[in-house]
Amino acid sequence: MNRMNTSLHRLFVAVLVLFLILGMSTTWFTVLGAQALNNDPRNTRALYHEYAIPRGAITASDGTVLASSKQSDDAYKYDRVYSDGTLYAPVTGYFSVVSRAGGGIESAENSLLTGQNDALWWQRFKSTFTGQATPGATIETSISTKLQKAAQKAMNGQEGAVVAIEPSSGRILALYSSPSYDPNTLSTHDTKQATSNYETLAAQDPSPLLPIATSQTMPPGSQFKLVVAAAAIESGQYTKDTRIPAVAAYTLPGTNTQLTNASHQELYSSDSTLTLSDAITYSSNTAFAQLGVTLGNDKIAEMAKKFGFNQRITIAGSQSTGTPLRSAASVFPTSAREDRLALASIGQGDTTATPLQMAMVSAAIANKGTLMQPTLVDRVRGADLSVISQTSPTVRSHVMSSDTAGQLNDMMQQVAQKFVPYVQPTNIKVAVKTGTAQTGVGNTGIDAWVTGFAPADDPKIAVCVVVRNAGTYAGDTAGPILRQMVEAALQ
Repeated sequence: MNRMNTSLHRLFVAVLVLFLILGMSTTWFTVLGAQALNNDPRNTRALYHEYAIPRGAITASDGTVLASSKQSDDAYKYDRVYSDGTLYAPVTGYFSVVSRAGGGIESAENSLLTGQNDALWWQRFKSTFTGQATPGATIETSISTKLQKAAQKAMNGQEGAVVAIEPSSGRILALYSSPSYDPNTLSTHDTKQATSNYETLAAQDPSPLLPIATSQTMPPGSQFKLVVAAAAIESGQYTKDTRIPAVAAYTLPGTNTQLTNASHQELYSSDSTLTLSDAITYSSNTAFAQLGVTLGNDKIAEMAKKFGFNQRITIAGSQSTGTPLRSAASVFPTSAREDRLALASIGQGDTTATPLQMAMVSAAIANKGTLMQPTLVDRVRGADLSVISQTSPTVRSHVMSSDTAGQLNDMMQQVAQKFVPYVQPTNIKVAVKTGTAQTGVGNTGIDAWVTGFAPADDPKIAVCVVVRNAGTYAGDTAGPILRQMVEAALQ
């Protein structure tokens, strides 16, 4: 009898354990693991469910529809359609049967676009009575169609990027990258074709799926001298009129390597000096390499951080809405030997940046030293046109005093007037800084950069342009593109 009771007890315990395991596994799959299962691209049931919902539209600031859903005649029920896809791909991203939402607003605001976000609970509640799927929200971006088209036209197929920001608010007005891609090639319902198209795009170098404007970093060249100049003036030891060493050739500390200047050799001798303003105007490498070493790594790194370096910049979305759209982190070394610091101080060596980051540098100077958080979404509207959320301008950091920003503004105006006067449209004052970065890639291993803002005395737009593998000076290649952006914005 005791033996039978013991056996029954063991059987009871075994069954109880099995029930516990079953309960825990069921809880995991239905509750804790539900999100992961829904997001798994192999889950065709979830995929059909997503395509059964009229996904919300993505629009430009003037209401132009950039992405929309239209009824289809197959099992997926809706097609995702992109108007002028290659122009706006860095903004929209794509939605595909292969990988679902990828890149851009599609990924960053996914749960809003599908109507599944908690912010749309009322619409979901009403849908329970109508029996209809909850329509997705419309995402209204800050993109200006006029400026986005101007960027595409001005780039004229060259590899590179254009970013334009409204300095006072941080609103991103243009976000263009070349090469680009057509999201319609990924939104096809033909799984085999969508997979092939994706693999082709991913294999390209550079891949259009990683927009140059936000996702790729490169040496920014002499544009970075603005950061060093800001650190110098903020230290209290320099003004724009302070004379600094600017020799014909500077031997990098601890090496036999000599650094020279790219132009205006008549300004230099073995014991030359230039004002800080002229060193910016004529982009003196030897002046800023020495200034960087004199200031020290910590001061420049601190200033670079205030501008946004060594951080990924979120421009759309959040963890609650999808996969936030973040830029790659621009980099300034937090510790470096003096020879490396000298190179980093002229935007070469270990210093790298995205075009978005260098547009932020100009935007902060234009906004009297205050850097606003860059944003790509103006507002979110429900299917009934009610405003679900609206973006308010937010201060990202107080980078420098208004006096320092004013001095940098004056210096950048001198660059436009004395060094690259052809970047200025008629009757519009522009403040700029060029950057010609050596990449060491073949005979065309030069990236041409320019960043600036206009009007210089009342800034409305800050712009950064990079033309990759330009093979010539920045002012000649990137300068005219900046001018065309300013003309499109202000004339």
